[in-house]
Amino acid sequence: MAKNALKRIPILTLLIFVVLAVSSEATKYQSQNLKETNIVFYMHDLASGLNGHTTKMVGGIPHKRWAVLAFGTVFAIDDKLTETKDWNSTQVGRARGIYVNSALDGSDLHLLMSLVFTNKDFNGSTLEIQGSDRFYQKYRDVSVVSGTGIFRLARGFATLETVFLDIPNSNAIIRWNVTVLHY
Repeated sequence: MAKNALKRIPILTLLIFVVLAVSSEATKYQSQNLKETNIVFYMHDLASGLNGHTTKMVGGIPHKRWAVLAFGTVFAIDDKLTETKDWNSTQVGRARGIYVNSALDGSDLHLLMSLVFTNKDFNGSTLEIQGSDRFYQKYRDVSVVSGTGIFRLARGFATLETVFLDIPNSNAIIRWNVTVLHY
């Protein structure tokens, strides 16, 4: 029995060092004051039209119809983010990722995307988005689960509002009001 206990000492020592290293890194950020940033922009999610395609259906349930209102349909996106709802307004970034219709009745999209900023203030920084987009509701929230660059270790939420919706052609313009806390 004593031999087994002696074999465990190096493992326990290593575990203690790992815990101390992680806690000291976390303490470094805890001692800094959090900043709050609020950003408003518009996302152009277009499957058709004159401005090109920024979203594409890439998968779904075999032998079932693929559509934005069909459960299980998956979309890849590279949506333009602009200052106003006008396509030609100043671009502030891109929304890149996927969403999937995750409700049996077709009323809910699950978002997994990176907001990649290209504007002067946040150039190169990202926010990671995850959440349920109940697109029939006027306002709905999704989570900001992380970030990079200026938004390192971000957390927060985004309130989405549909300002244009064309379901037959799978086109939408969404107003994003994002609030994040970051270091």
